[in-house]
Amino acid sequence: MNNKNNLLRINIGFLVAQSVGTNREFTFTLPELFFDDDEESKFTNVIGSTLISRAQQGLLIQGEFNAAKSSTCVRCLTDFQLTLNTCFSELYAFKEEFATDSELLVPDNGYIDLKPLLIEYLLVEIPIKPICKENCAGLCPICGCNLNVINCEHSGQFSQDEYSLKKLSH
Repeated sequence: MNNKNNLLRINIGFLVAQSVGTNREFTFTLPELFFDDDEESKFTNVIGSTLISRAQQGLLIQGEFNAAKSSTCVRCLTDFQLTLNTCFSELYAFKEEFATDSELLVPDNGYIDLKPLLIEYLLVEIPIKPICKENCAGLCPICGCNLNVINCEHSGQFSQDEYSLKKLSH
């Protein structure tokens, strides 16, 4: 079913010959998944499944995955594990005329590599401004201490809006 070198490479050759409506579910558990050559480009604890269904125009891939990614909070500058969740539905068409905007085609070799597709969907889920927790207090605009950890002598002096204005003026 899966290749040891790429656990997201699936043999789909048997589904091509099946009748419309035939489907098969594949589950995945990967300790890590790299989207580049460095350690910063790593997703960890990748868990998910795909349902591949034989359709008239091709193979419909429906996936649901969870993963974690190291990130830094924009408010308090603390490193944390960002949890990502993604769902997708893509058609791998038998012919170019059936292809969707993604232009995915069923490969002639009978294998679909889900890695590029999954990475693309996980990257889209990364927020532009990651926050470690919803109620993150951030840094003191005066002394720079992490207000999630300690209350500095300035912590009661300003409201959150005043903190923002104070940051802008310095």
